[in-house]
Amino acid sequence: MTSTTLAAGQYTTTTISTAGFALGLALLGAELWRWHKGGGGGAGPAGAGGGRDPKALIPLAFGIVCGILMIACPAGLLGTAAEFLRWGGNSIGDVSMKWLTGTPSQTLGTAAAPRIDQYGAIVVSALAVALWLLRKQIPKTARGKWWKGVLVGVLLCVSTGTAALVAQQVVDGANGVGLWAIGGLAKGTLA
Repeated sequence: MTSTTLAAGQYTTTTISTAGFALGLALLGAELWRWHKGGGGGAGPAGAGGGRDPKALIPLAFGIVCGILMIACPAGLLGTAAEFLRWGGNSIGDVSMKWLTGTPSQTLGTAAAPRIDQYGAIVVSALAVALWLLRKQIPKTARGKWWKGVLVGVLLCVSTGTAALVAQQVVDGANGVGLWAIGGLAKGTLA
């Protein structure tokens, strides 16, 4: 087993509250429940059996990936937007938790989310520009699921559990695709 030492600059530090995490779980659970019950399909007319179609989860899953990549941005417009979404999720979750249970939220933890590198930044930038250019062609229901996914990704990836493992794989994947793009597409080397 190889041991690697990671520099502190390879991570972005961010905080999530128990209420923000609960809000992210609630959004994810609600969307998965709608999909499970058949309300998330949109694959035809009513009664056409569109429920549990895995394709109906694509906008949500893609939104989660985008949210994770936003958290991985150390600064810039996407990083700032992720901070704002996380702040809003923590705040709304805290108010909800206080109203529902009478207990204020606690800091779940300050986690170090994986950070995109110069190659991952290529992928994230290309993805952001492509989404901006295609925004009018994306159906409204898919956009709504995508935005929920973004919020879920921003709120859940800042943890030390399974969500953090998923976030690590997403960010490593973006960094790897960016490295491949520079090497294979831009410079013509396939090594």
